[in-house]
Amino acid sequence: MERFGFVGLPNAGKSSLYNALAGGGALAAPYAFATTDPNEGVARVPDDRLSLLGEMSDSKKIVPATIQFTDIGGLVEGAAKGEGLGNRFLAGIREVDAIVFVLRAFSDADVPGPTDPVEHLRIVEVELALADLETTQKQLLKMEKAAKADQSISQVLDSLKHASEQLDQGIPIYKSDLTFEERELLSEFFLLTDKPVLAVVNLGEDQVDETNQILEPVIAELHGQEVIGMCVQLESEAALLTPEEQTEMLEALGLGEGALARFVRSAYHLLGLRTFFTTGEKESKAWTFREGSNAPECAGRIHTDFQKGFIRAETIGWQLLLEQGSWLKARESGLVRSEGKEYKPKDGDVMEFRFNV
Repeated sequence: MERFGFVGLPNAGKSSLYNALAGGGALAAPYAFATTDPNEGVARVPDDRLSLLGEMSDSKKIVPATIQFTDIGGLVEGAAKGEGLGNRFLAGIREVDAIVFVLRAFSDADVPGPTDPVEHLRIVEVELALADLETTQKQLLKMEKAAKADQSISQVLDSLKHASEQLDQGIPIYKSDLTFEERELLSEFFLLTDKPVLAVVNLGEDQVDETNQILEPVIAELHGQEVIGMCVQLESEAALLTPEEQTEMLEALGLGEGALARFVRSAYHLLGLRTFFTTGEKESKAWTFREGSNAPECAGRIHTDFQKGFIRAETIGWQLLLEQGSWLKARESGLVRSEGKEYKPKDGDVMEFRFNV
């Protein structure tokens, strides 16, 4: 399961965001380093398509896709040199697949720290860039010696030099002018700032109406990466309610489905994750796959035997299936396609796999 790490300064709202996703469990306190060990949680990916398929099939069980997330302790200036949780904090980031910056915009006299989300972002980015600079410089020393005996690593060496130059200016890799090919060559070094990122700006209740205005400078600073504004406190309170009470609360506040659902979907898609479905009387389930995967690889998400003995995938788009009203009617109408090993499933495909082991 792909993991997303919450990164930000102390008191930015990381633990509250964790609670909003997990329905509680993390200590959210108005002082630095309330979180010293990462909290691990799982969130469901909201998907109305799955509910509709479950209703159509009269499924006894509905199983949504999920993402894993980690609440990492607060980062402070000097973390790259061991300040605060130091290397312990940086190691927590190194283990995740994508970074979620949690940036504070709310004001609270009882919660210390700056309230400018752009200032938060710049501090965090510099610390991560400094940590990566140290990594690249160490690798350069090793590879410059190795390159004298092995010319085949010259491209990797050139990419390291380019990355080191950018990082030395405080520019994270995701903002740098490194090419896709250069970043591919650097993947073996697991650089912190070479991970996909998105940002959550934590708003006060009195700032929700100014969301767009507050987000604009953050979006500009992140060069177009996705930025989501939400009042994390409200969302974490809503998460403790029943689904009906959640809907009532969010609608009463004019927040619709809430920013939390949008955040989970954005995080899910950030890594190129897509969904196919299986549906029947027993259960309807959403399965995660990487965009570009072929049909046997998707079958393997259900069970390795499905991939090993793959024969074909009976496939139909979710909307078309709902229009027909059942899998049987869709098949009788000739709308269920038989796809082979080269087929690359699309987001929203409903599939049945034929296999022989």
